[in-house]
Amino acid sequence: MSTPIGPLRILSWICRIVAAIILAQTLFFKFSGSQESVYIFETLGVEPWGRWAAGLAELVTAVLLVIPRTAWLGAAAGVGVMLGAIASHVGKLGLAVMDDGGLLFGMAVVVAACCLMVLTVHRRELPLVGARF
Repeated sequence: MSTPIGPLRILSWICRIVAAIILAQTLFFKFSGSQESVYIFETLGVEPWGRWAAGLAELVTAVLLVIPRTAWLGAAAGVGVMLGAIASHVGKLGLAVMDDGGLLFGMAVVVAACCLMVLTVHRRELPLVGARF
């Protein structure tokens, strides 16, 4: 296993912290049943269980991102979860939800980009394929 050093290590930490903060910040809204979250998951036809599942997935992802040994796993989970969010916005929800000016969509894109960067930095740690990078 190869741990990134120098600037790559700093870049990894910045991306991991940014993604984890955004993911953690949205948890309150999902778990408290805020109007926006309920609207989103009702529109997708998966309220309330989809909201709870997404919140749990985002919580686990945020925790995995800040633990150095599991950063690659958190990043992979983050990409997957955010691809689902981005697809939901592009497909059924629209880029702007409840007049948010595209804020939720933008945050999903930022988290996905940060997680892709973390995956790139930690690519040698990936099981099965990591040794080839």
